[in-house]
Amino acid sequence: MRISLTDLVDIVSKSGSPKATKVAQIKLRPDYQPAIDFYKQFRDGIIGIHKAAGARTELAKIISKVNEKNRIANYPAAIAGYKKWWGTKSLEWFQPPSKIFSRSGVDVSINPELGLRINGEPYLIKLYLKGEKLSKVRADLIVGLMDNALSDPAGPVTMSVLDVRSSKLFVSSGASASFLPMVEAELAYVATLWASI
Repeated sequence: MRISLTDLVDIVSKSGSPKATKVAQIKLRPDYQPAIDFYKQFRDGIIGIHKAAGARTELAKIISKVNEKNRIANYPAAIAGYKKWWGTKSLEWFQPPSKIFSRSGVDVSINPELGLRINGEPYLIKLYLKGEKLSKVRADLIVGLMDNALSDPAGPVTMSVLDVRSSKLFVSSGASASFLPMVEAELAYVATLWASI
């Protein structure tokens, strides 16, 4: 079975019956379809701008390609947050790696959307686009798993997650090893519950 890093964070952040409900929702949801991925056009727009070494002003064009009412209502806040975070930074694209983190028969996709040299320093960045603010606990879990799965012995890269709406970048503290036992326990729980749904 495979879940996303976002799925895992959602599961870990719940307890009791809401945790079991979240696992069931993930198992029973339809297969991924790009057309119903709410923020796909936003993510693709950001990636496209950076790949083409585009300017910060091009962020406004993302909304022009959106025609669905809810997206038109929600994208401007995400675009404004990303624009504020970008500020005067020099951002240079590189292709981010992706890996699978596996425990207890559960595969977790670790796939940061952005590989950016920020003022010359390499960062892997996972975009957090939900309306609620990203807590430090959730951010630490995301960057901890990225550290564990994506660290490159060939050279240091800073693992990070960007809370897009609040323009806040959380970076790795290098303490990922302390998260592993908790993550392994959560994945064992997911595997056990998954089999009974």
